[in-house]
Amino acid sequence: MERVQKDGGLVAAGVLLGVGLGGFVDGIVFHQILQWHNMLSSILPPTNLRDMKVNMVFDGVFHAVTWVTTAIGLGLLWRGFKEDTAPRSTPTFVGALSLGWGLFNFVEGLIDHQLFGIHHVKPGPNELAWDIGFLVSGLVLGGLGWLLIRMGRRALSTSRTRSSST
Repeated sequence: MERVQKDGGLVAAGVLLGVGLGGFVDGIVFHQILQWHNMLSSILPPTNLRDMKVNMVFDGVFHAVTWVTTAIGLGLLWRGFKEDTAPRSTPTFVGALSLGWGLFNFVEGLIDHQLFGIHHVKPGPNELAWDIGFLVSGLVLGGLGWLLIRMGRRALSTSRTRSSST
């Protein structure tokens, strides 16, 4: 009896890993390397040592949540491969990663930058343009991910049809 594989577990794992990777890139690049903002930099500007430490703690909490999200994604991926329920589809997996990263950028940009204003991508001149660019990057990554997932599903469906007809 042929075991029918579905890609839901692969997509869920990929989306969680994409959210985690997007969070790590945001934290490492924007918070640490470029030092454009911290988690609370718009409501508690890090202009003295105490406020810098508070921002650093919230950046750490952000990274901890990002790490947990990534670990859960890895766990789902491992379980799917171990139980042989996750298809080996590169377009589906890469698409799910991209979709997750896009979701991170869009949701984080919408909530933290626009709704609550706790920080902005690059405060100062052209602040809104940077924030909108971050939102657009989320939509582009999410759209690309969705297209890749569809491509992977089509390819998987075609290969199943071919293998069942032989």
